[in-house]
Amino acid sequence: MQMEPEKTCVGFIGLGVMGKSMAGHILRAGYEVHVYTRTKAAAEELVAKGAVWEDSVKTLSQKSRVIITMVGYPSDVEQVYLGEDGILAHAGKGALVIDMTTSSPDLAVKIHQKAALAGIEALDAPVSGGDLGAKNAALSIMAGGDRAAFDKALPLFEVMGKNIVFQGKPGSGQHTKMANQIAIAAGMVAVCESIAYAKKAGLDPETVLKSIGAGAAASWSLNNLGPRMIAGNMEPGFYVKHFIKDMKIAVESSRQFYFQTPGLDLALSLYERLARMGYEDKGTQALFKLFE
Repeated sequence: MQMEPEKTCVGFIGLGVMGKSMAGHILRAGYEVHVYTRTKAAAEELVAKGAVWEDSVKTLSQKSRVIITMVGYPSDVEQVYLGEDGILAHAGKGALVIDMTTSSPDLAVKIHQKAALAGIEALDAPVSGGDLGAKNAALSIMAGGDRAAFDKALPLFEVMGKNIVFQGKPGSGQHTKMANQIAIAAGMVAVCESIAYAKKAGLDPETVLKSIGAGAAASWSLNNLGPRMIAGNMEPGFYVKHFIKDMKIAVESSRQFYFQTPGLDLALSLYERLARMGYEDKGTQALFKLFE
């Protein structure tokens, strides 16, 4: 299957904060794009630009040669792929399915195995970069599965991202994303503490960022989410509730290796406290509320 825009129908399921931008890039690249999401209103902008709305996962799967999913939780992934009206029950033989949700590595392996039995290629390819990465087509994409399937998908990945790496066997993309989230989790605590300390010391936090954001302390979270914290902008580029989901997957996976994650455990406990305060639908930078 050649991944040529004029010959490839791409189905995209899940048009949230990131999914809508990702699907939009594919549409602008010249692919025929069919979309489905739980709330049809979320698809109206893409449909107005030429995307085709489908009323169900079933019909989208029947019409698409490549199917990309960007949904919320592992339970959503399982239903979308393995349900009676799911992708694997209705996609044609030779189709390529790509789950870009951050989900369970074990579920990614299961989907790959079930897909292979149906003559379907499957990749787990979660992303990092948040709303800005999605909007700017600058996502980091970490893929697991068969190398041949990755090579077929690469032209599509290049439409959505910049740092695209094949990680290995099925589930490897999700394990890599867990490593990513573990690094971010403890880092977010540090960013919040740093900015709160600057304010308590009577410094201008924006001026402080000019110094520490260009030195050894620099990080994506500090330079992109730090300004949002300072401005009081807690709108989601990535939801608190989804980050909690990711951290729980990472904890569960770590326990399978008998591996301890004290930094991750601390971050998870703080984010769960934040969610109980009513911030679960805010961006991950809302953790700063605990330090103000």
